[in-house]
Amino acid sequence: MLSTETAKPMDNATPQQPYLNLHEYEAAARAVLSSAVYEFIAGGSGDEVTLRASRTAFGRWQLLPRVLRGHQETSTVTSVLGQDVSLPVLVAPWAAHRLCHSQGECATARAAKAAGTIFTLATPSTTAMEEVAAEAGRWWFQLYVFRDRGYTRELVARAVAAGASALVVTVDMPVFGRREADERNRFALPPGMTFVHMPKPPSASVDNPGSAVAGTVNSIFDPALSWADLEWLAALSPIPVIAKGVLHCDDAVQAVDHGAQAVVVSNHGGRQLDSAVPALDALPRVADAVGGRVEVLVDGGVRRSTDVLKALALGARAVMIARPIAWGLAVDGEDGVCHVLDLLRADLLRDLMLCGCSSPAEVQRALVVPVPERGNGEDAA
Repeated sequence: MLSTETAKPMDNATPQQPYLNLHEYEAAARAVLSSAVYEFIAGGSGDEVTLRASRTAFGRWQLLPRVLRGHQETSTVTSVLGQDVSLPVLVAPWAAHRLCHSQGECATARAAKAAGTIFTLATPSTTAMEEVAAEAGRWWFQLYVFRDRGYTRELVARAVAAGASALVVTVDMPVFGRREADERNRFALPPGMTFVHMPKPPSASVDNPGSAVAGTVNSIFDPALSWADLEWLAALSPIPVIAKGVLHCDDAVQAVDHGAQAVVVSNHGGRQLDSAVPALDALPRVADAVGGRVEVLVDGGVRRSTDVLKALALGARAVMIARPIAWGLAVDGEDGVCHVLDLLRADLLRDLMLCGCSSPAEVQRALVVPVPERGNGEDAA
């Protein structure tokens, strides 16, 4: 168990100097968070092969800009599922924002609203959806399907009543990934903090000797989730259903056939199956497979505006980010999250111009080319 001292939310002073990029925010957050909380957010499963690969995948693509395009200015504005957003970067769902700041999900939602983008509230949040909705702009609700289908149905109804504009159904978590750092730290939420939308486990004893979170998840999530359940949710929900956690192109087609109105190409931030393919590598095949029937989003490893451009060129309508949002929240609360999004927006404006594009709508597959493979014996000089 985490002690109250090491797990308490951080309410940190305004940074003394501005951070220039998202990597600097992570370094600053690591300095203010307890090691257990930092590792809970930053860590992945197994040997963290997929966690690392999700970042390095962007390095396998180069941008091939066009020049003399005659653009006076650029815009980052786009739309996702018919909802206007100020930039093609959405806030992905992640658990327990209050581990980073006492205002938790409310602070993050306010920042997303100020930035003009969509906030996604996670089922394992530490603030009730009604409280978050009162301060949010456009927001989606991320849903896990529980063994108790009645509880799941009630959660959907609550989200709709609270004003969620889409339901993001996570499909890649039949069981909890093996996250050894959490087991080593015996990670648990600190006293007085709970996952407010999760049903209580069937007993006080959970089958995991290290991470209490893993034990709870495995006792209440339904490992037998199937396409029929996605179809059930699509029929049940009056708002669009998005399938999150798709990597195989055939699964993307299945998701659409069973009612999903968008898919998120994702490996759960490298936190589930280790050695799963990076989402960016899976993205082009998924986008080609659905053939424009629905919009495709992607998450995992985005740290620069050039990453956003590569994702758009490979078929994404927008990207979703989580860890950089957590680092901004830990460092400077709502203002930190705003600054993280502002950094991406400012850089994206510049990089669109440098690529010869006036807006995200002009980003096409031809903007990216694979990094050439070095032949045998080729000199690096």
